Amino acid sequence: MSESSSQQRYLFTSESVSMGHPDKVSDQVSDAILDSLLEHDPQARVAVETLVTTDYCMVAGEVTVHNDEAMKALENVENTARQALVSIGYTSEDIGFNGNTCEFVSRIHPQSEDISQGVTQGAGLHDEQGAGDQGLMFGFACDETKQLMPLPIHLSHRLVEYMAELRESGDINWLYPDAKSQVTVAYEGSVPVALHTIVISTQHSADVVDNATNLLSQAAQDEIIEKVIKPVILRECPQFADDKVIYHINPTGKFVIGGPHGDCGLTGRKIIVDTYGGRGRHGGGAFSGKDPSKVDRSAAYMARHIAKNIVASGLAKECEVQLAYAIGVADPVSVCVNTFGTSEISEHELAKIVQRVFPLKPAEIISYLNLRRPVFFQTARHGHFGRDGAGFTWEQTNRVNDLCEAARQLQLASS
Repeated sequence: MSESSSQQRYLFTSESVSMGHPDKVSDQVSDAILDSLLEHDPQARVAVETLVTTDYCMVAGEVTVHNDEAMKALENVENTARQALVSIGYTSEDIGFNGNTCEFVSRIHPQSEDISQGVTQGAGLHDEQGAGDQGLMFGFACDETKQLMPLPIHLSHRLVEYMAELRESGDINWLYPDAKSQVTVAYEGSVPVALHTIVISTQHSADVVDNATNLLSQAAQDEIIEKVIKPVILRECPQFADDKVIYHINPTGKFVIGGPHGDCGLTGRKIIVDTYGGRGRHGGGAFSGKDPSKVDRSAAYMARHIAKNIVASGLAKECEVQLAYAIGVADPVSVCVNTFGTSEISEHELAKIVQRVFPLKPAEIISYLNLRRPVFFQTARHGHFGRDGAGFTWEQTNRVNDLCEAARQLQLASS
């Protein structure tokens, strides 16, 4: 989205899924287990995957803990998983899945020693803690919203988030946990100029099915528009609140069978939902169930932090940061900054500034963002970025002054 295309008009769409979507259920179970272990052992090595389907939950992966309390938490993994399932809202066979009674299987074993020696400080070929795997991670930010997130994914998250609030409060008592949102925004160049289409598909009770048509009743559709969509639009982007938006509410007709009963869920299958909704690029690594020694997670959070601070500082209107690592090696093998023609500073110089201002070794990132804490369950629903709260340290814009000073020094040196 360069300035040269500033008059081009086009549509861009992003989606989100609710906490009750089967893949997000799996993400939350994996991160609940991660949090339960980090609570007792901040140095725990965790890579847990979850599968959920009809009346069944399975967790598998690699875990290494270093004290008795963490071992007890590991032995209690079934209870941790069930608590997560119940907190999402899966508490009854009436909706096809019950976290209290579903079959549970665990296949967790210790981390490979070959991997461990590359990550443990002083244990491998290098003195410093290395990256937990090779890979490339991207972070993105833009000035479309106050959260410095792209508008389509931001609105998509807020819609399913608010719908969950109304379900849990009972304000809309026919909602079930599984849901998806999709928002299409009209752009001129890089500027959002209108909301075009909003899609909501939500699991629901049979009570709101129109018996004559076997479809979700018009009254229920109107309730979603009036109680969910319009309040979110008015709160997040009131300038786009008009009657021209196209709505599709449960366009399949009805959605009674849902959640893990309707569709198998797996950890790590919603990586675009978790990040920027298709804006910017993605390195391919999922987040949930991984402790912060895995740069798939920690470096992706750092890349977002860097990009957000660059945009918040006014050095660019849009920014994408790529970090890349080799397993067992502390320093990134590359640092790349792309501002899509929105910065007066060259991207080469910005990359050098980033390396001066921000810590980029895995151990430094973990310490800087305070990631060895049980804060990850909350990230596994409604997006990892553009969020508020003490746990989301990567969302802080605390390096704006440092970036501006580094840019000033650069200008002085070149003048």
